[in-house]
Amino acid sequence: MRRSKFSEKQIIEILKEIEDGAPVVETLRAKGVSKDTYYKWKRKYSGMETGDVKRMRELE
Repeated sequence: MRRSKFSEKQIIEILKEIEDGAPVVETLRAKGVSKDTYYKWKRKYSGMETGDVKRMRELE
């Protein structure tokens, strides 16, 4: 399986930036993220904080 060039912390920060009102297309282009990847991240990490990712890993 291919490893992401973004850490989970970076992913959550990008999602948070967009949730806070940043334009989606411009933000994704600046970060080098495709729309498909964004929607996969959004489905998996939506509403999470950095600490929540650690708990999710422990449960897996």
